[in-house]
Amino acid sequence: MPAFDLPPADLERHRPDITEPADFDAFWKSTLGEAAGAGDVLVSAEPVDNGLRLTETWDVTFRGFAGDPVRGWFSRPAGVREPLPAVVEFAGYGRGRGLPHERLTWVNAGYAHLLMDNRGQGDQYGCGGDTPDPHAVAPGGPGPVARGLLDPHDLHHRRLITDAVRAVDAVRALPGVDPSRVAAVGNSQGGGVALAVAGLVPDLAAVLATAPFLCGIRRALDLTDASPYGEITAYLAVHRGAEEAVHRTLSYVEGISFARRAQAPAHFGVGLRDTVCPPSGAYAAFNRYAELTGGQEEKVLHAYPFNGHEGGDAVHVRRQLGWLRAVLGA
Repeated sequence: MPAFDLPPADLERHRPDITEPADFDAFWKSTLGEAAGAGDVLVSAEPVDNGLRLTETWDVTFRGFAGDPVRGWFSRPAGVREPLPAVVEFAGYGRGRGLPHERLTWVNAGYAHLLMDNRGQGDQYGCGGDTPDPHAVAPGGPGPVARGLLDPHDLHHRRLITDAVRAVDAVRALPGVDPSRVAAVGNSQGGGVALAVAGLVPDLAAVLATAPFLCGIRRALDLTDASPYGEITAYLAVHRGAEEAVHRTLSYVEGISFARRAQAPAHFGVGLRDTVCPPSGAYAAFNRYAELTGGQEEKVLHAYPFNGHEGGDAVHVRRQLGWLRAVLGA
């Protein structure tokens, strides 16, 4: 697939205007307040046999949106007892937490690592998930991104993002974690969720977002029919006349809006031939990052001109490892 979005020079200065709802901050303050009022965030942390000698893992349950139980895998380097900086990782669209031995990069780099399960997902890729979404009853398409499209209070990603914020609270409550050094990490949907966390958790230590989903949503819907955006356009193709309501609902999860409110050091990655999450969205979030919180200068974006949604793959991960080590002093 050839490059299809803006030319590189235009991407570097891409700062689009966005339509933000007047109650954006109040909406999220209320949503997170309701979740926090449901009780202590950590429900349980049970050790599991992961089949590994150098990594210890716990099956974690914490309270997410509306107090719903959300699952995750928490891992640490075996035999290390001092408090460690932590990485909270958010999985891609359609994936669940899978099996505890699947994602070992961050724990092998010496971090405590919490991989959050995606509620109501896990059936499209990987090895499954363990967190249902009991609120997925509003009108919408069959895919998670299209659930509840007519009202922001019903939207699936409102619940998912709330879970993600609570995951940061949960990892800080786990033993052997330095609560002042917590980073949010993700690719694709996970990258968009990590950006949302950065905009909603003011004392986050770092955010690493690669090919972030839900950034520049209106433009993305005009550029691509690939899933997950294609699930939204498919819904609109049937529900003619719902466009205004859908755009309003999605404005509450627009990644650029979260990026504007963030202040943690940030590391971005993007493939310029990405037809799943068009690169203009990542650039828009990067260029407007922290503009409401003092203009965080400690941000970097790595672009891969000949790559699509896979971006820089292992090369990019190597860059992430070096950058996060320098930022967290780990």
